[in-house]
Amino acid sequence: MKSLVAVTLWLCVVIAPSAGAAERYRSAWPETDFGLSSVPLSQIISGGPGKDGIPSIDDPRFVAAADAATWIEADEPVVLLESSSSARVYPLQVLTFHEIVNDSIDGRPVAVTFCPLCNAAIVFDRRVDDRVLEFGTTGLLRHSDLVMYERSTQSWWQQFTGEAIVGELTGRTLDVLPSSIVAFREAVDAYPDAYVLSRDTGHSRPYGQNPYPGYDRVGQRPFLFRGEVDGRLPAMARVLGVERNGEVRVFPHEELAITPVVNDEVGGTPVLVAALDESRSALDERLIAASRMVLNARAFVRRNDDTILHFRQQGDRLVDDETGSEWNALGEAVGGPLAGARLELIEGGSHFAFAWLAFKPDSDIYRAPR
Repeated sequence: MKSLVAVTLWLCVVIAPSAGAAERYRSAWPETDFGLSSVPLSQIISGGPGKDGIPSIDDPRFVAAADAATWIEADEPVVLLESSSSARVYPLQVLTFHEIVNDSIDGRPVAVTFCPLCNAAIVFDRRVDDRVLEFGTTGLLRHSDLVMYERSTQSWWQQFTGEAIVGELTGRTLDVLPSSIVAFREAVDAYPDAYVLSRDTGHSRPYGQNPYPGYDRVGQRPFLFRGEVDGRLPAMARVLGVERNGEVRVFPHEELAITPVVNDEVGGTPVLVAALDESRSALDERLIAASRMVLNARAFVRRNDDTILHFRQQGDRLVDDETGSEWNALGEAVGGPLAGARLELIEGGSHFAFAWLAFKPDSDIYRAPR
């Protein structure tokens, strides 16, 4: 009960949908074309804060990892975004209070997003055709997930799917970029020269605190979720979702605790799922640094050139049977004949089961061999 009270205080009062919802939205959003939408407006409700009430970061500043280490603990969760020439680190302790960072890396405009209610950290390429889009928060939710808006057309976008659902750009979809949640220490060990999103955001927020204490307990009911929870999994169970060529499979973290390394095939793609490392939950205790440790999981294409690889666990590393090369949890070969090679990271992420199954109800569910 305490956690729900805390969340309610943070999110303020919920506005229930009604027959006058469209008119109410038109009043607050005069530039949004409500004649175009792909979902019923009745599914969209207020999360409490109004438009930009949770402010996006539009001019992000970065600091060296050594400087960030003075205010972020080694086990705290961060979004790691790798590129061809560099990597950037976005601490969840900052993203929780802003939910969207409009950034560019290697000349590519990106939106780094995090919806705490779904535990969904997703990075998008924020280009559509020849437009570079800039995103903000609407203060609205659908299936308990962040509804973003694009500032030039005021179109609304579903964070979980990257699809425009209301307005001029309805039906357009953003490209998802591979990223992963790792502990700050793991990110810095892999990329010691990486830059870290600064807490110098221009806003005063209690960075490092979790405004949703206890929210991610498995028995908890998802806040502001109006639909039926898929009974195949506990609502707040963490799952890694993998989608390839129209086939979707979810790997519950509870199952990955039994089999941390899974050689699988999804949609005809040979897939490796690995859960060998941990970080703090961002949604457990009041202080993120004091929260419990949870598994991190990520998926890769298990192929090197034309060779399909089969992996097994060896301590906190992976070893492929074909060459005996040793790989780290981020998919880089660190020893053996393939040293220096990297596996292709599959776009996806570890989200709460209720959200993944609400948006992708046809998902298969992986069960570990008993």
